[in-house]
Amino acid sequence: MAVLAVQQIRRMRGGAQGQLMLGADGHVYVVKFQNNPQHMRVLANEFLASRLAVAAGLTAPDVELVEVSSWLVENTPELEIDLGRTRVKCRPGLQFGSRFVGGLMPGQVVDFLPEEQLAELKNVEEFAGILALDKWTGNANGRQAVFTRRQRERRYKAVFIDFGYCFHAGEWRFEDAPLRGVYYRNDVYREITGWESFEPWLTRIEAMPAETVWAAANEVPPEWYGGDLSEMEALVEKLLARRSRIRELVEGFGKSDRRPFPKWGGAEKKGAEEWKERWGGLRIGEVN
Repeated sequence: MAVLAVQQIRRMRGGAQGQLMLGADGHVYVVKFQNNPQHMRVLANEFLASRLAVAAGLTAPDVELVEVSSWLVENTPELEIDLGRTRVKCRPGLQFGSRFVGGLMPGQVVDFLPEEQLAELKNVEEFAGILALDKWTGNANGRQAVFTRRQRERRYKAVFIDFGYCFHAGEWRFEDAPLRGVYYRNDVYREITGWESFEPWLTRIEAMPAETVWAAANEVPPEWYGGDLSEMEALVEKLLARRSRIRELVEGFGKSDRRPFPKWGGAEKKGAEEWKERWGGLRIGEVN
């Protein structure tokens, strides 16, 4: 059952030009529309990848189908898409909705933390897990996260958002590169010491039942990807096959010039030759 949108609150930042909207269930959602400027398939990507992240035990917002009526669009001037030289009304119908982090009465939500607070995140270790998921799903964008805490709490918790460019956005292909799908600050990877730092999320992804992936895909409205079920089936088949490549793709990031894992294997060496020595004997699937 879709959640009925009852009120537009404000436009959100970002290329998809999402709208913050109140649902009839009392929750607030970031709603992305079918005729967003990026691609209609980003709705399918958001829904499917978010479901997979939650299935792997990662911290991501709840997602729902959100029904936006023609009446609400016609009577809300702000519900429009800016195409540069022209503006068009948001398309009514089924849209993608992501539960707004913090809800109607947020304690504190930010999209940047200084280094010392980033290191003290309640779930900083989850950045290893979301890295594995982003490599699996071929996220062509940088990893996005917001940080939330309740009032009178000191430490923040990361919530992973924006999965629209998984599967290479509207193209539904996988173009792997070491620096794609990674967070822009190395601080979150500093404490990774080996494959054990990716657990339990990596094993949950690698061993995720095919039925779980198919069930998530079956929830995606066909109109979000042109109604061709064979294309969704092909995407799921590729996803299931890619599970065996996740460690290889993580290694590619580890070997990059970013040098994100300074403590891999317990060694904190510096310099190009030492880096080569640390990674030289590492094999896919090996736990150090």
